[in-house]
Amino acid sequence: MPELAVVDSQATEKYLRIASISIALYDYIITLPAEWRFYRSQSSIFRLRLACVLFILIRYGSIVVMILSNYGVFSTSFTQETCHRYYMVAPVFKVIQTMISQVILGVRTFNIARRDKRIGISLIVLYFVSVSLEWFTNMFDRIPVIVNGNCTPGNSGKILSAWFYYIVAMLYDLAVLTISTVYLLRYNPLSSRLERLVRVLIYDGIGYFVVLTGSNIFNIILYHTSDIQTQAAGASLGFAVIWIMSQRILIHLRELSEAETRRVDNVVAARSPQIARDVVPALRPPPDSKSYDPECALASFSNMQTDDMELDICACVEPSVTLDHTNECGLSSSWGNPMEK
Repeated sequence: MPELAVVDSQATEKYLRIASISIALYDYIITLPAEWRFYRSQSSIFRLRLACVLFILIRYGSIVVMILSNYGVFSTSFTQETCHRYYMVAPVFKVIQTMISQVILGVRTFNIARRDKRIGISLIVLYFVSVSLEWFTNMFDRIPVIVNGNCTPGNSGKILSAWFYYIVAMLYDLAVLTISTVYLLRYNPLSSRLERLVRVLIYDGIGYFVVLTGSNIFNIILYHTSDIQTQAAGASLGFAVIWIMSQRILIHLRELSEAETRRVDNVVAARSPQIARDVVPALRPPPDSKSYDPECALASFSNMQTDDMELDICACVEPSVTLDHTNECGLSSSWGNPMEK
């Protein structure tokens, strides 16, 4: 009977890991166009924007941690000696992935909070406290678990410190989500586009927290089981969830920026090419112009270049633009593009 229980535990863990790999692979394939748009929007391969750098780190860092974690489970050639050298590799990359994800949430929250210095300092302190606790709780009292040539990290102490890792991660997520949501609810959007942006940001934050919290609670339950072989069974699922939800936040911000840029270009393109060349500078005033307000709260992306979007949620005041145009008959006409101020 004990042998059957071990077999069932191994089978359950492998099913969970196969499911997480399948979900992550599917999401990777369907987000390849979004990845290409990230690269295409960069001014140079040597001058990548912050959003693009974070996208690359969370995307391919997650692939590395999933490969390393699942290799130990599906391989059957580990010995006691090789497992002792390998079993801590996956936990190390697990914390690194979480750190990248928390940077994305922290930068997003800082921009939503109007880049308030006090909020920025609080987020930095919260980040380093959380990261320190995550490294400690994830590394303390870990042991190699070898079953039929598989190698996974376990936690056999009386106090299962590894599950505290998920508690710390949830508390960080809750803190940054609360800050960002409070600031978003304070805004009084004067246009439907700005209202849509606020709604997307709120839904992204809540969705991230709900999905990732569910995954963390699932892992906490597994770490409290009596079977040491099943403790890390949900780890791969957590890796996939962090990967998917973190990059979705970046993708949604990029899509909003591109949509607003296309909208402005369509308005400009409705006139002749000569007029279009005159309108673009007017619709997108330089940052040092008097109409630019760096302390504004939300991004009204229509007077921002796409490349300027670095998780930025700052807005510029949009002036009304009216142009005098003389047509072929020599008659003077005027047209305008009143923008919400």
